[in-house]
Formats: sequence, structure tokens, C-alpha cells
Amino acid sequence: MTVADPPLRQSSLASRLANQPYLLLSLMALFWAANIVLGRFVAGHVPPFTLTFLRWAGTFLVVAPFAWPYLQRDWPTMRRHMPLLLVLALTGFALNNALSYWGLQHTQALNALLIQSSGPLFVALWALVLFGVRLSWMQAAGILVSLIGVLVIILRGNLAALADIQINAGDICFAGALFVFGLYSALMTRRPKINPLSLIAFTTGAGALMLLPLVGWEVSIGDRLTLDTLTIATVIFVVIFPSTLAYIFFNRGIELIGPNRAAPFFHLVPVFGSVMAIVLLGEKPELFHLVGYLLVLAGVVTASRRGSAGKRPAS
Repeated sequence: MTVADPPLRQSSLASRLANQPYLLLSLMALFWAANIVLGRFVAGHVPPFTLTFLRWAGTFLVVAPFAWPYLQRDWPTMRRHMPLLLVLALTGFALNNALSYWGLQHTQALNALLIQSSGPLFVALWALVLFGVRLSWMQAAGILVSLIGVLVIILRGNLAALADIQINAGDICFAGALFVFGLYSALMTRRPKINPLSLIAFTTGAGALMLLPLVGWEVSIGDRLTLDTLTIATVIFVVIFPSTLAYIFFNRGIELIGPNRAAPFFHLVPVFGSVMAIVLLGEKPELFHLVGYLLVLAGVVTASRRGSAGKRPAS
């Protein structure tokens, strides 16, 4: 007897959602934008490595009961591809998130959002270096247009604001996180043919285990978790939205349209972040917001069109 497809594919509504890559990737960007805002908000309250461990350990505990039948079925395939799966766990979960949460402890939100906009470039770089996949002209143009839109929003339409941005260790660390995540995004195209729940359960569980030495070091220097309402709410939120749902959506988006066409959706992260600032922090909407949003939307649509897939160079 074979294991049936997961509930995600059994429901007609869920099935339609699972085949809408642009919606899935947009929701992913929304959840990751909230993660950046929240990560900066709790900086100094929740230790970054402990938060990363709780994020992935919690995600594993949520997913594992549903994934168990598929893990049993997929284990022979997973065992054959264990080195790749461990690299995916390291780059997409353990190292990437540890670097980003640590970076958010030591940089400003403006810097983090600017650096976030470089995500598609790292994905394109790794895809080219590892697999010879080049950006098409349409993809490159779309990334450029959406990047300009991001800059318009973050700099509030004033290029002179670039002069006020100071690079620090947190910025370098956050950029390192994106560099590592670019490798994860490129390698996802070579993942074994296993159930999505098997993939997310294994990589989150393995990623959490990889973080234990960093958590131990954090505790040893006295940087310990305070168990209060803010901490509990933070962990619950990051486990459900930026972790479980966002990664399932991102992995499925890459499966449907590839990493280079999915990467421009990273530019929606600062767009959603600015919207959250307007709605939650009471910032006043300005003309530059509208201009920036339209540029980002135009760039994402251009770069993610079906005809914009990059091609391998001729051998």
C-alpha cells in the first residue's frame, strides 16, 4: 500500500493554492517581512541563536506528525541524497537564520531592508556558478526595476539618504545570511523527489540539531532566554508563519517556476515591511510609496514571466 498524497493536495482549495506560485511567493514575502520587523523588535530580548533553534525545533514538532508516513516512504531516497539534504538544512535553516537574527541585533531596519533587496542577485550568482544557469535579459531587467522600486521606498525618494547609511558588523552578517540562502535556493532545484512534508521535516529537524552548539555557547556567556509573554508570542509566530508556511510556499514556488524566476519576490519583502510600518507604526503614506510599489510590482511581474527563464550556456 502506498502513502496517499498529503492533505495539501487532497483538498481542492489547497490544491489550487499549491499550483499558484505567484500567490505562494507573495505570501512568503509577507511572512518574511513580518519576521524581519519582529526580529528587530525583539532584539536584545530574545537571544538570536536560541530564537533560531526554537524556530526550527518548533517547526519540526508541528510538521513531524503529518510528515511521518511520508518520511517512512521517502527514507530510502533521502538516505541516498543525505549529503545534499544536510547542506540544505545548514544553508536554508541553521546558518542562514542564525546569521540573520544575529545581524538584526546589531543593525538598523533600514540597513536590513536595503541588504534584503540583494537576495535575487545572490540566487542568480549561485545558479550561474553551480549550474551555469544565466539570467535572461527579461529577468535582469525585472530585478533592476524592482530594485529601483525598493530603493525609492526605503530612501523615501531621496537618494541623498544613502550617504547616511553606515555599514557595521550586523550588516555584513545579514548580507552573509542572504549569500548562504542564495545557495539554498539554487540547490533546491536539485532536491530529491520526495514529499514536501518529508523535506521540510528533515531539514528543520536537522537544522535545529546543528544549532545546539551555538545555543550552548550563548547560554555559557549568560545570554539566556526570558520566558515571558513576548518570548512565547514571538516563538509561536515565527514557527507558524515565517517558518512552516513560508518555507513550504517558497519550496513549492521554486518547484513550479525555478529559483531565478522566484528570487525577484524577495523584493516584495521590503515593500511589505514598509506597509507594516504604515499600518502598525502609524507612518504616513507618501507619493514615493506608490511609485516604489508600482516599480517593484512591474519588476517582479517582468522577471517572473514564463518566458523569462534563464538558459544554460551552450556546451
